[in-house]
Amino acid sequence: MNQFVDWMSQPWPWYVAGPMIGLTVPALLLLGNKSFGISSSLRHICAACVPAGIPFFSYNWKKETWNLLFVLGVGIGGFIAANFLANPSAIVISEATQADLTALGVSDFKALMPLDIFSWENVFNAKGFLFFVVGGFLVGFGTRYAGGCTSGHAIMGISNLQWPSLVATVFFMLGGFLMTNVLLEPLMKWVGF
Repeated sequence: MNQFVDWMSQPWPWYVAGPMIGLTVPALLLLGNKSFGISSSLRHICAACVPAGIPFFSYNWKKETWNLLFVLGVGIGGFIAANFLANPSAIVISEATQADLTALGVSDFKALMPLDIFSWENVFNAKGFLFFVVGGFLVGFGTRYAGGCTSGHAIMGISNLQWPSLVATVFFMLGGFLMTNVLLEPLMKWVGF
């Protein structure tokens, strides 16, 4: 059992993890004619919990129970990985990235997510409002506007040769590059880093 836990807690090489993710698409299509994606589960949850007669939520959400179970499994898997299969080694970040982040006011490199940004103290201040509330709204709006999330478009849509998914994925990447290289520094200074 210890060998299995040791094997599971190590990073898997791209040539194993990549094909496993990629094979999810044909498996879902062949086994049930289902599309891979995460963002649609929020719509299913809203349709199940808020029956307000809103047309967007008026559909047979019970047919999509598999998607809700998939998202639940992702959450449970994340909990198990974080609490029982965590790699005890320090997070490896390149020195150049550490220097760039330090210049922006981020100095905690002990965890996967720096506590300088992702802490309970920041939930109710300008940093938290900008990065959690505004950022979360923009991600949700972008997901809805694009007709799906990065996993749905980049993994499922591109593998099905869907032109809108290719366009959406290109713009997801461009948005990430723009945020990282142009907007992040002024925003971090604006909120007091």
